[in-house]
Amino acid sequence: MLLLLFQIGNERFGLDVTRIIEVTPMAVLKKAPADAAHVAGLFNYRGSVVPVIDLSYLLQARPSRPRLSTRIILVDYTGSDSAHHILGLLAERVTETVACRREDVRSPGIGFDNAPYLGDIIIDNQGMIQHVLVEQLLPHWLQESLFPAAKEQP
Repeated sequence: MLLLLFQIGNERFGLDVTRIIEVTPMAVLKKAPADAAHVAGLFNYRGSVVPVIDLSYLLQARPSRPRLSTRIILVDYTGSDSAHHILGLLAERVTETVACRREDVRSPGIGFDNAPYLGDIIIDNQGMIQHVLVEQLLPHWLQESLFPAAKEQP
């Protein structure tokens, strides 16, 4: 598995690159009327309006800082309606990828009921990487809020 790494503080997290469409520089976001504080806003991606989730806020309750390495990671998000949507993920220190071997992947050993998007732990020579599961990032009510057209389809 190949992971795109990002950091929040001293903690490393990774996203499976097979879910990534594109990584773009930080951009000005339009504020979105959302009930979730971790919704950073809306992003114009090639003429499409894309909601952006702030991973720093979601994972550690603080907004991402505007660093040179802060990026918007556009991912293919499959909603509970089985439709594919483009979702932006705002992350700090997006600087590298790492290849993980099956034997480097470990179960965290505890359940994250309030954070189902936290997957297995990958251990490498620099420490631990928490795998973030894109498909588990949004609760159903937030999916309906961010992708209203999907709610209207039969």
